[in-house]
Amino acid sequence: MAILSLKLFAQSPTTANEKITDSVAQLAFNYLNDKNIDAMYALLGKDFQKELPYNTFKTVSQSQIFPELPFYNITFKKANDGISKYQAKTKNNVFKVLIGLDSVNKIKTFSLNTWSDEEPGADKYKKQDVMILMRDGIKLHTVIFIPIEQTASLPFLLERTPYGIDSYPSPEKNAYVKDMAKDGYIFVYQDIRGRYLSEGKFEMQRFTRNKKDPKAIDESTDTYDTFDWLLKNIPKNNGKAGMYGISYDGWTAVMGAIDPHPALVAVSEQASPADMFLGDDFHHNGAFRLSYGFEYAFMEEASKTDSLYPFGMHDVYNWYLNLGPLSNINKKYLFNKIPSWNNFANHPNNDDFWKKQALATRLDSPRVFIMNVAGWWDQEDFYGPQKAYETWEKNDRNHKNYIVIGPWNHGGWAEGTGDKLGNIHFDSATAQTFREQIQARWFAYYLKGIGDGKFAEAITFQTGSNTWKTYDSWPPKEAVKKNLYFHANGKLSFDKPTSNEPTAFDHYISDPAHPVPYRTRPIEETYGPGSRWYTWLTEDQRFVDNRPDVLSWKTEILAEDVTVTGSILAKLFAATSGSDADWVVKLIDVYPDDYPEDIQMAGYEFMVANDVFRGRFRKSFEKPEAIVPDKTEEYAIDLHSLNHVFKKGHRIMVQVQSTWFPIIDRNPQKFVPNIFEATEKDFQAATQKIYHSVQWPSSIELSVME
Repeated sequence: MAILSLKLFAQSPTTANEKITDSVAQLAFNYLNDKNIDAMYALLGKDFQKELPYNTFKTVSQSQIFPELPFYNITFKKANDGISKYQAKTKNNVFKVLIGLDSVNKIKTFSLNTWSDEEPGADKYKKQDVMILMRDGIKLHTVIFIPIEQTASLPFLLERTPYGIDSYPSPEKNAYVKDMAKDGYIFVYQDIRGRYLSEGKFEMQRFTRNKKDPKAIDESTDTYDTFDWLLKNIPKNNGKAGMYGISYDGWTAVMGAIDPHPALVAVSEQASPADMFLGDDFHHNGAFRLSYGFEYAFMEEASKTDSLYPFGMHDVYNWYLNLGPLSNINKKYLFNKIPSWNNFANHPNNDDFWKKQALATRLDSPRVFIMNVAGWWDQEDFYGPQKAYETWEKNDRNHKNYIVIGPWNHGGWAEGTGDKLGNIHFDSATAQTFREQIQARWFAYYLKGIGDGKFAEAITFQTGSNTWKTYDSWPPKEAVKKNLYFHANGKLSFDKPTSNEPTAFDHYISDPAHPVPYRTRPIEETYGPGSRWYTWLTEDQRFVDNRPDVLSWKTEILAEDVTVTGSILAKLFAATSGSDADWVVKLIDVYPDDYPEDIQMAGYEFMVANDVFRGRFRKSFEKPEAIVPDKTEEYAIDLHSLNHVFKKGHRIMVQVQSTWFPIIDRNPQKFVPNIFEATEKDFQAATQKIYHSVQWPSSIELSVME
């Protein structure tokens, strides 16, 4: 494990006079991310090199460091006695990195440990590696952590993942679960079928088995068989089990819950995808999420372990633009070897392939206690946990289904304090609150009988006011629907339009050859070095203010707070000169131009809700239809839900555009049966019109708390 080997790197403490420069630290991270052993070794001081010969450094780097790469979201924490402390994320963990320099600015101290608020010490859990036999003869690699000083019988907590488990630290040193580790559990981690050290064949979001076939397998049976083995082979368990996990690990938790082992009592699915065509990783309302879909599919399916696509450039915006039509992916790069990409291309509509994968066809009534967890600015799966909650809630006769939504990005509640995201501050340690006061309490009650079991139906963090709120239902029934209407001259108000003129519209030209970037450039590869993917949803939207292909409407300065709690729906009355179009809608909180509380936030355009809709699916996601050129039609675009206070002195803004690249692929704007088979000649510029008249009153429907 990297965390053990790299402790050997640490040298004697440096003195208070010895300093580290940011440039050296940055070089160190860059060289490691580039796997440049020679350059990294050259940064080490002579004394360090004597302690760590080149061949040893090379061996440790290749076997221990590189599998954890890349480092990203590198944050300076503090400096003490000449040693600077950084927090750096990797694919698998959050790490604490210590770097100190000698008098000639060579690295004298380098230490890498799993991030923890506590100083590293002896592990409090003993680790056991096993291969657990499944009903079809396949063995799954499993790591079990048992408290060294276990006195009472304990429940199991299981996390199943495609991302590799070898580097998992002792639970009390893992920020995500350390609060539960203090309470005492038997922690179990498992490589799912076909990934890392587990046997079998991996299938992305494996379909539910044919239950008439006793030999058939799926993720539910693998979970069931795992619990069956644990109960029989791990002594001093109390016969109860829970599951949890984020993203794909959240999805495997859902799979465990839909056909549960009798020992499984409580499950917390966190940021699980629910529908890959309508709202999660790979599509939003039928619009293909190009950069994420391509890079994630390659990462998971190019080999048994995670692999980053070798773009050979830092700003992948140009790579995707130069790609041309989507058909070039297989022709030039993947050669039909990545199953998920082939599925994207072969299933451009919401057919049975996507429906069988979606949770709406897999869930019935909740059979165990469920805590769904979401983040308001989850850049991957914001739709999923809300849809899972909604689907389970329809048949929740025994009050087993709950939801928690906080001010986080994808999995942002798993480490750190959660007091800010990007440039947005929340005035409290929201992630820490979740881990200590919500997650730990939840499992302690259901698995160990500790506490009163009084959990609110819905717990959400309200941004703007920066307070936690509880509700009896989600969305809350007491919210009142109000429409914010578009008007001429970029005005937005709760007053209905009064114009009957046929020219009561705003327009722009959308050109697929010059698409609007979805975030500021450079657009680093999704999981590449220095990627800002993780916080892009909170970026200042002023970077598109001067583009002629982005329209904006905003209110007057608010005379009082406007609290939006619940669902949001964009209702666009629009026309295009083409025969297909994408409509991107963004709801934005505009900070005052004079903002002495934080001068860096003056005029900031903070996107609080958004989504994209592919026009061909306006009548049906199963059977797309060409748009009649220049015909005005209504497009209802679900912007999901929100709990946010637009503060007095701020403005509310709406932006509309037709490209969002390369997170969304370029719509040719000419209808073709399958965009994955479009040719270069199919791409054309189009004039887009957004109406704001009595007849066609474009608006945003808000759920307002009065």
